[in-house]
Amino acid sequence: MTAPNACGVLYVHSAPRALCPHLEWAVGSVLGRAVNFEWTPQALIKNSQRTEYYWEAERGTGAKLASALRGWDHLRYEVTEDAGLGTDGSRWMHTPDLGIFFGQTDTVGNLVIPEDRIRYAMETAGADAIELHRELRIALGQAWDDELDAFRHAGEDSAVVWLHNVG
Repeated sequence: MTAPNACGVLYVHSAPRALCPHLEWAVGSVLGRAVNFEWTPQALIKNSQRTEYYWEAERGTGAKLASALRGWDHLRYEVTEDAGLGTDGSRWMHTPDLGIFFGQTDTVGNLVIPEDRIRYAMETAGADAIELHRELRIALGQAWDDELDAFRHAGEDSAVVWLHNVG
């Protein structure tokens, strides 16, 4: 029986030019085939590149991709794995300063905070609304979003359209 297929996107927001072929090799090793990314300059960091790569593979590949790229100096990336029939989606974000963040996502890509994590935030914060706000920002990976946001928008020729207001 074959595992259900999954799909997602790898966003390399910034990588030193010299690291690019090594990233292709690492991703290809996870996917079991050679990959060639279309690299474009990352305007925010001199001699840095960016790319986006749509992938399809077995469930759990998002975690394998995030792990394969984890810990590389000067690398900023995100990996998504879409939700499937009976499975949650996932999102990993990585920055050199913050390390890696993982969150579950729903069918439209929203981060989902598990009940136990919300209860922990409430217990930790007590009656302090500012502390509750801080705990929920941690649970949502806000520090990673804040750092990566400038890099997400730095490629004007990017094929991805970011929706900020829907409805």
